[in-house]
Amino acid sequence: MNRAKITEFDARFAKLLWESMGDGVFTLDSKGKITSWNPAMERITGYSADEAVGKSCSFLNFNRCFGRLCPTGLEECGIVKHDRNESTECFLRHKEGFDVPVVKCARVVRDDDGSIKGIVETVTDLTELKEARRKAEEAIRRLAEVHRFDRIIGKSHAMQQVFSAIQAAATSEATILLQGESGTGKELVAGAIHYNSSRANMPFVTVNCSALSESLLESELFGHIKGSFTGAIRDRVGRFEEANGGTIFLDEVGEITPFIQVKLLRVLQEREIERVGESKRRKIDIRIIAATNRNLFELVKRGEFREDLYYRLKVFPINIPPLRSRKEDIPLLVSHFVTVQNRKTGKHVRGLTQAAMRILLDYDWPGNVRELENAIEHAFVLCNDEYIDVFDLPVEIRQLRYQPYIHNETGRVAGTSATQKEKLSREKLIKVLLQSGWNKAEAARRVGLSRTAIWKYMKKWAIPLKKPDSKAAD
Repeated sequence: MNRAKITEFDARFAKLLWESMGDGVFTLDSKGKITSWNPAMERITGYSADEAVGKSCSFLNFNRCFGRLCPTGLEECGIVKHDRNESTECFLRHKEGFDVPVVKCARVVRDDDGSIKGIVETVTDLTELKEARRKAEEAIRRLAEVHRFDRIIGKSHAMQQVFSAIQAAATSEATILLQGESGTGKELVAGAIHYNSSRANMPFVTVNCSALSESLLESELFGHIKGSFTGAIRDRVGRFEEANGGTIFLDEVGEITPFIQVKLLRVLQEREIERVGESKRRKIDIRIIAATNRNLFELVKRGEFREDLYYRLKVFPINIPPLRSRKEDIPLLVSHFVTVQNRKTGKHVRGLTQAAMRILLDYDWPGNVRELENAIEHAFVLCNDEYIDVFDLPVEIRQLRYQPYIHNETGRVAGTSATQKEKLSREKLIKVLLQSGWNKAEAARRVGLSRTAIWKYMKKWAIPLKKPDSKAAD
């Protein structure tokens, strides 16, 4: 290939590179006039190359050059004195009059004797980054809203004690151990402590310790370096490092293995970690909140949990009561969940009927507040009225803990709780079938069973599936 062809190829290559660059690039001559303007500059500023070439860059109204407004001429520009302008975050004025956030960088081009031949400037559009920052800040604000004290609902004495404990914990740096059954809201309490503490503007990182195997949990918590194990194709920052300056919430900490217990104890004692496959110690500044639905003291006695780690974790324990021990909070929680679901679904449900509320109050709630929230969401799927009724509730809540109302001999409605529930007999089933007009679905509702169960009992006891005459029924 001869020299002319090489030069032609280089020129085409340079032109292609110039036109395909994502960042804006423009050049100025020794007098400060624009001599070239790439397509990215047209996109960022709205000005075409024909409109920009021959002008001073001051027409873009950069709001910051060397710490001050853009000068009117090259002689006054700090680029001549400094030879370069390090990356500066600022705004330029778009052709249509709005400001565009950018990063601006400039370099002086000189010849052999030191004379200025020109200037090259690059401009990076930060519009998408600014929007991402705005969304991240909004997400943090919303997260803080979710974890406000008033999002933890309860007026019972037990919950008032929890509120007092949260306030005390938020003003300290002590390690917190949250103890309570699944579904009681341990993560919500942890969030309330973090977002009402001095670390509120720093990360709040959650790790479910029961969801990962020992090796995966170690990598998740501590990070790893490239090549430390099969599949470690790059360095990875662990959750402890991600939480640096903020709070890490270790959920289900009672499930961690003895090996992870030892490593966690080291973190609590020294406030330093080592990534998997690395011997370098890294200092971290974190607040640790742990949670468990198991009795850690019993695990310690059985030798399944380290005693020294147990006492390191329970510097300030908070016990979150199960829903069955604070049933006076159920109406408040129901009202809150109804409001949430109205907002999500666009419905206008006003509340629950008296019968439906009684079922909720009689139920033991093994799944606690989470189960109650799911029950209300389930009811919203079925409810087409102003009030949620008994049969809008999940069938297991209606059947397992409560027998709905049955008409008695006087014709009035009588309610029987789970403790008063009588065993279903053939005679009783025939009586209920007669009262419900032999409607098997209605009979099922009255005895708190499914329609299929009623049908099976009728087959078992040779009760006619179709309504017989009165004499046959007797």
